Amino acid sequence: MKSIEDIMAMAQNVQAELTKAQDGLDKIEVEGAAGGGLVKVRASAKGRIIGIEIDPSLLQPSEKQMVEDLVVAAFNDAKVKADAASGAEMAKMTSGIPLPPGFKLPF
Repeated sequence: MKSIEDIMAMAQNVQAELTKAQDGLDKIEVEGAAGGGLVKVRASAKGRIIGIEIDPSLLQPSEKQMVEDLVVAAFNDAKVKADAASGAEMAKMTSGIPLPPGFKLPF
C-alpha cells in the first residue's frame, strides 16, 4: 500500500493536470448547426460561444421565428458537441487513474 505522502503527491499531480486540461478545453472548437447548416454556432469545448453564422437567405422579417428556433437548435447542437469534446479530453486525463466506478473528476 502506498504511503499517505505518495497519495497526496499523486492527488496534487492530478489536480495540476486537471487544471491544465480545463485550460486546454477553451482552445478546442466545435461547431453546432441547424437547418441543414443555415445557422451555425462555434463554441469552445468549455462551452464559450465564439461565433454565430446565419445564412443571408434567412434574414427576412417573415422568417424571424424560424431563425430564432434555428439559433436555439444550433446552440444546443454546439453544447452537445462541446460536452462530448470535454468528456473525451477528461477521459484522456483520467485513463491512468484507478477511480471507483461512477466516480468523476473534477470533484
